[in-house]
Amino acid sequence: MNKTAHDIVQLARAKDRWTSLDFFETIFEGFQEFHGDRLFGDDEAIVGGVAKLAGKPVTVIGIQKGRDLQENIRRNFGSPHPEGYRKALRLMKQAEKFNRPVITLINTAGAYCGIGAEERGEGEAIARNLLEMSDLKVPIISIIIGEGGSGGALALALADEVWMLEQTIYAVLSPEGFASILWKDGSRAAEAAEFMKVAAGELLELDVIDRVIPETFNGEPLGKGKVARMMQKALIEKLNELCLKPTEELIEQRYQRFRKY
Repeated sequence: MNKTAHDIVQLARAKDRWTSLDFFETIFEGFQEFHGDRLFGDDEAIVGGVAKLAGKPVTVIGIQKGRDLQENIRRNFGSPHPEGYRKALRLMKQAEKFNRPVITLINTAGAYCGIGAEERGEGEAIARNLLEMSDLKVPIISIIIGEGGSGGALALALADEVWMLEQTIYAVLSPEGFASILWKDGSRAAEAAEFMKVAAGELLELDVIDRVIPETFNGEPLGKGKVARMMQKALIEKLNELCLKPTEELIEQRYQRFRKY
């Protein structure tokens, strides 16, 4: 039975989805986490550091939701503050300095919109990431592993390739927000999800993303370990390809990828 867009939204938000740290521990070797943006503090909604993939060093950055309520509170339910995005940018610039590819994992309903975040420049932090990622001199691959919501997701997704797991979503805002704005009725979120084209298969057809990583086979769910191994294999193959490209060509193709929208 084919799943509706609303079904996919619920699966993307499921509490038992693997987090960024789960994927880091499974796909990569020797992950070493770094902390702080060197300006204000350490935002635990974004995790990142260095690791090895097929024996080669990479920088990995992920938006982290909690595995339980207590961790979710500590991680701000995966809604980063500006210092989180500035930490991510610090790690990306470090990756550029040491010629390490960057891999980002995204799972957020959106950036945190509280007063403190606005006072510390949430919008500027997101815009700065977009500017700097557009001409970062190393390969970047971004993968949506749950929700990909608004600028909070895009701030880590201006990449050479953007992938999605099969049962994830990527949109300019939540279906609830869409329904509230368009129809003044947030209860019509299921209807809104169909209009918005939020699912991975639809976005692949629209050429918004470049690859869908399966989470099911013949309608049956695949084990999380199997999905992680497929991600690992795909990352190794694609990074080997991207690392062979001259820097100027890599940046130009990234620029054209987003200009075509």
